[in-house]
Amino acid sequence: MNEALLEVDNLCMHFPVREGLLLRARTFNRAVDGVSFSIGPGETLGLVGESGCGKSTLGRCVARLYRPTGGSIRFNGQDITHLPDRTLRPLRRDIQMIFQDPMESLNSRHTVGDILEEPFIVQKLGGRPWRQKRVAELLNTVGLPARSASRYPFEFSGGQRQRIGIARAIALNPKLVICDEPVSALDVSIQSQILNLLVDLQREFKLSYLFIAHDLAVVKHVSDRVAIMYLGKIVETAASETIYHQARHPYSQSLIAAIPVPDPHRRVQRQVLHGDVPSPINPPSGCSFHPRCPVAEERCSRQTPTLLDIGGNQLAACHLVPGRP
Repeated sequence: MNEALLEVDNLCMHFPVREGLLLRARTFNRAVDGVSFSIGPGETLGLVGESGCGKSTLGRCVARLYRPTGGSIRFNGQDITHLPDRTLRPLRRDIQMIFQDPMESLNSRHTVGDILEEPFIVQKLGGRPWRQKRVAELLNTVGLPARSASRYPFEFSGGQRQRIGIARAIALNPKLVICDEPVSALDVSIQSQILNLLVDLQREFKLSYLFIAHDLAVVKHVSDRVAIMYLGKIVETAASETIYHQARHPYSQSLIAAIPVPDPHRRVQRQVLHGDVPSPINPPSGCSFHPRCPVAEERCSRQTPTLLDIGGNQLAACHLVPGRP
């Protein structure tokens, strides 16, 4: 792999929880708590985990919609962790985001043409005729007719609205696109169309993706590598095929086992997780997964495992994984 396009090191995003008459910060919601990973040019990293584990918060930190409370983000060799908005604005051309709900992320009072033209206006690119031509090209690229520019978002189906959101994300020819559960709000019949579109766009424009989802079956279709996230931390990362066939962390194994199998004659042993995800305001001591882990030992409640290489470019944060020193 070439030099990393994105490098995230020990990233933290802790939100203060304010209480009392003076609204003092009594404690913190550790939404992202020491996450490290990298993404190379043209690569897709799938980020998977249950709802509430911090995936979307992590994506918004990378896009600098949130200012992290710790760690660092390096993009294309430049540290962007604490850049002020004025300095950050030119870089936003290179980092774009596709949101989960296209109806919420598209301004219903603006036409599709206005929505797609706005990035060029903000970045002060081209005149009106050039911008209108680019809008027509973008619509064609995502499979919509040019006449769609005069219509409003509510006139489109969910899949068509997501295509508009994708067109907006690629308008400025970014290098990195953060896909925050881009198909979870769509019908299953439409999901594959949007996923195939994202794969085609990646090949055509040499995009890198941080693909956030809670469905491992969806992530498998688009990802080169997969990172499994639990309660604000990454607990395992490896190549996509390795995760699906040789997952080592008990949490990863339970997620893999939960994927529906289309063959009725093939039996899969389920690993049922008991209990709910603990609160990030008061996480468990030691390994955060130990209260729900079916193989946890006494030391798991005392010692926090670090994310270590267990061979084959596979990293896992578990005391019981074979191959750990």
